[in-house]
Amino acid sequence: MAGLTHFDGKGDAHMVDVSEKAVTSRVATAEGWVKMARETFDIITEGRAKKGDVLGVARLAGIMGAKQCASLIPLCHPLPITKVSVELAPDAALPGIRIQATVKTTGQTGVEMEALTAVNIAALTVYDMSKAVDKAMEIGGIRVILKDGGKSGRYEAP
Repeated sequence: MAGLTHFDGKGDAHMVDVSEKAVTSRVATAEGWVKMARETFDIITEGRAKKGDVLGVARLAGIMGAKQCASLIPLCHPLPITKVSVELAPDAALPGIRIQATVKTTGQTGVEMEALTAVNIAALTVYDMSKAVDKAMEIGGIRVILKDGGKSGRYEAP
């Protein structure tokens, strides 16, 4: 278990003690996508979904998801989130929706999990609101593309 901070010396899962870490500004950005049939893409982008504004609802769901991260993932710390932005961009070449979430805090641990949760919840909401016409949608590509702040410094995905 060497290098895995969520396990103690016996191999038991535990919440990392961040009390000695410095309070710093931290940011993380994650991305992902929902791939769908062309017809589904057209319904969403033309605003014809029976459940309403798919992208608007998914944006709000992603923001709410980031704020609930510590309730969903057992070893995440509850954090004072200072900003969440979720962008959903139609991509005709996919065809589908590209999602990017950025989360900021000033605290003792990073917000990568909050950004990843925001993307996942936004993607699941797109699926939920569109599944009546396309059960074969695919969610993927979810990853951290930027993390900055704290002891480990800056990470940018290649």
